[in-house]
Amino acid sequence: PEDTVTSSFASFIHGARPDHLSKTVRHRSKRMILDSIGVGLVGSTTHVFDIALRYCRELYSPVAVSSVYGKPGVKLSPTLAAFTNGVATHSMDFDDTWHPATHPSGAVLPALLAASQMLPPGTKPTGMDFLLAFNVGLEVQGRLMHFSTEAHDIPKRFHPPSVVGTMGSAAATAKLLSLSRAQCCHALGIAASLAGAPMANAATQAKPLHIGNATRLGFEAALLAARGMEAHSDHQARHSFQFNACAALLDGEVGLGSFTESSIHRQELRELLDKVVVEHPEDNVANFDKMYGEVALLLHSGDVLTGKCDTFYGHWRKPLSKESLLKKFRSNASHVLPDEKIEAIITTVDNLENLSDSSQL
Repeated sequence: PEDTVTSSFASFIHGARPDHLSKTVRHRSKRMILDSIGVGLVGSTTHVFDIALRYCRELYSPVAVSSVYGKPGVKLSPTLAAFTNGVATHSMDFDDTWHPATHPSGAVLPALLAASQMLPPGTKPTGMDFLLAFNVGLEVQGRLMHFSTEAHDIPKRFHPPSVVGTMGSAAATAKLLSLSRAQCCHALGIAASLAGAPMANAATQAKPLHIGNATRLGFEAALLAARGMEAHSDHQARHSFQFNACAALLDGEVGLGSFTESSIHRQELRELLDKVVVEHPEDNVANFDKMYGEVALLLHSGDVLTGKCDTFYGHWRKPLSKESLLKKFRSNASHVLPDEKIEAIITTVDNLENLSDSSQL
C-alpha cells in the first residue's frame, strides 16, 4: 500500500488490540464515558436538542433501532441517533476537552452507542471492543491535533470537533465494525471529504460527496434555522467571562440555574455587568494551556480585592476527583433519570470491559 498519512492511520486503527489499553487508560476512558453520558443526558433537556430531535423525527422515516438520550421508547436510525445524541452532548458545552483544544468524547461516543445497537444479535461488540474503539477515536483526534502547527492556540477559523471529530468518529466506528485495513483507509478518506473536502479526493468516488454534502448540509442548515435553531447568538452567557464573574459574585456559585432566562435577565445582574471592565494583558495569550483569569473588585470603601486562576478545577492539569466526577454525573443525569437508573449506569460503565454485549450501555 502507498505510504501516506491516511494509510498509516488505517494501519493503526486496524492493528489496535485490547492489550494496548493499560489499566490507567481503561480507568480514565470509563471516567470520560460516564461524564459524557451525564452531559448528554442533561443536554437532552435543552431547546437546541428538542429542535434537532423534532427535525430528525419529522424529516426522516428511520429504521428505528438506536436509542436517544433521555427519551425512553424513542428510537431513530443509527446515523440520526448519533447526530441527535451528539447535539445533546455539546448542547450545554459541559463535555470534556483537552489541549490542543477540542471536545473528543462527544464526537465519538454517540456514534459507538448507535452502532452497537445497530448490529444484529450474535454480532454485538463486547465492552472491551467498545473501549478499544472509543480509544482509537480519541487517539486519531489527538494525533491530528498534535500534527497541526496552529492547534495549540485557540482556533480562529474552524471549530476543531467539526474536523478532527469527524475523523475520530469514523475511526472509532470503523474499529467497532471490524473493518479491514483497506476499509479503514476508505472510511478516513470519506470522512475527510465530509470534514473539509480535500483536493486529494478530487479523482475518487468520494469527490461527489463534496457537492452532495454541501447540498444536503446547506439545505439542512436552512431547515434547522427555519425551526428556530440559532448559530451566532447561542450560549453567549456560558461563554462570557463577564457574565460568569458577575453571576458568581451575586450567587456564590455558577450552575445550571445561572443560565435560565430569569437569571440572565435579572436587574441586579444587568446593573453589575454595567460596572465591568474587561482587559486583555499582552502576557495572557490565547492558549488554553497558558491563559489565566484574574478578577479585581473595587469596593465602595476604596479597598481592592483580587483573585487569579491559571488552572481551574477540571483542567487537564487538575482533573476532577472521582467524587467530583460522580457528583457532576449524578447532577446532570438527575434531570432525566431516577436514582436507580443513574446508579445502574455508573455500575455498567465501571464494569464496561466485562460486558459481553456493549449495546447494554
